[in-house]
Amino acid sequence: MNTHRFPVGLFSALLIAACLAQPASLPAQENPFPVLPGLENAVEFWRLVFTKYGGSEVVFHDRQDPLKIYKVVNIDENSNARKLIKEEIAAIGQTEGFEEPEKRVRAQRGVRDRFAVGLALSRRYLDQMQKIMREEGLPEEIAYLPLVESSFNLNARSSAGALGMWQFMPATGKIFMRVGPALDERRDPIESTRAAARFLSQNYDALGNWPLALTAYNHGREGMARAVAEVGSSDLVEIIQRYQGPSFGFASKSFYAEFLAAVDVARRSAEFFPDLEYHAPQPFEELPIARNVSLTALLKPTDISHAQFLEWNPALTSKTKDIPGGYKVKAPPDKLEALVAAYKRIVGASKEGAAKIVAVSKTSLDWILHHVTPGETLSKIARNYKVSIDAIQAANGMGNAHRLAIGQQLKIPKKT
Repeated sequence: MNTHRFPVGLFSALLIAACLAQPASLPAQENPFPVLPGLENAVEFWRLVFTKYGGSEVVFHDRQDPLKIYKVVNIDENSNARKLIKEEIAAIGQTEGFEEPEKRVRAQRGVRDRFAVGLALSRRYLDQMQKIMREEGLPEEIAYLPLVESSFNLNARSSAGALGMWQFMPATGKIFMRVGPALDERRDPIESTRAAARFLSQNYDALGNWPLALTAYNHGREGMARAVAEVGSSDLVEIIQRYQGPSFGFASKSFYAEFLAAVDVARRSAEFFPDLEYHAPQPFEELPIARNVSLTALLKPTDISHAQFLEWNPALTSKTKDIPGGYKVKAPPDKLEALVAAYKRIVGASKEGAAKIVAVSKTSLDWILHHVTPGETLSKIARNYKVSIDAIQAANGMGNAHRLAIGQQLKIPKKT
């Protein structure tokens, strides 16, 4: 939805003095993402956009108070849409007595259908993404941010060049992962989530609170540091009200409220989308590749097709012939063993390669696979295998509120 990104650069001495006097840490907080006083209406507005209004509905609302809705009009997305929207804004301005209606009235197209698609798709990745956030010391709610950025579409691309579910621009992406024509990890849900976690962690260290750190994901870290320095406050609401930066527009001002609304809707998804069919979680294990390996040679002794492999590893392309060294091959748990065996044949003679294979085998294959059937609960599965619920949750990166899906694949730790 909001895809504009600024490359990460160096802070000037002035901004460092103003904003980085004491580097922030990542303390445990009861609620790291509060609804700040003054943002209540903005959060409710985005909740309506996500759950009530479809793509053919355009909501005309007040820029200063987004929950003040003047009119909702059905306008299909076509070549004439921009003209019709402009005419509606002018008409509302005449009715309300606004001299410059475009500065007061804004049009927002509903995204209910697109949000529902993203919400259903999110379940495929969410457990593993939340686990990454916890491992990086970040609140796991951040894993919902792609609902705002891309609706969890791995191939989402903005006109500015942002790509993937986290919508990294090339310059910023290259700081945290590999971005190029043969390998673009912005499309990889695991690698891009790790990158986003590190990027947001740096935002937090620089800016000191999560409302600012998340807004910086849209507006840029340096842009938010300038806002803090100019306003003399790290309170996001005060910055929204007082900062007059030329690029600090409605999208940046609304980004944190959008995120809060998206998290709330996702957590209450059964209420807002009672009939939604969710994707089953798709956990992946990883095989680190020590040096360049022929993709054909790796797949030949397995029953894994080229198309399947690329589906699991979207950072690679159909033109990829060699898997570059340093890349971590992703595969479902029941397919990793075949890949480990194939890789062993290719690099097993290498001491370094053998050591890596042993490490993968010990850490990734010490479990039993279980496919969830109708009526099963986590406690029932734990009793059947005589392991604890906590052990199953830890092995699968599951949160306490995790809901099982029929057909979902679980790793059950082997008893030792």
